[in-house]
Amino acid sequence: MNLYWTSVRPINGLRHFVCVNELLIEGDLKILLVSVIDIQVNLIVSKNELENSGSWNIGWLELNKSESITEDYIAFKGSKKFAKPTKLLLNDSSKFKLS
Repeated sequence: MNLYWTSVRPINGLRHFVCVNELLIEGDLKILLVSVIDIQVNLIVSKNELENSGSWNIGWLELNKSESITEDYIAFKGSKKFAKPTKLLLNDSSKFKLS
């Protein structure tokens, strides 16, 4: 599984993500993706959607700053002023599990 992905469209204003966990949910392999800029921008997608939907590119594409961090990110951060920090729980098999 490739660790690095670029979303075709911004997600909460960001496009570069890293795969931090693989999860088996109801028999379907899901991938937890986290923005490389902000841990609060994260999502779970099916492995099939990630690899076959056309919504994602393998690796981090080189983009202009205005393409990789959009105005939507500023709006997202403004709406989260009082939210508690996001915590991610990593599986033992995660490439990012340090112990």
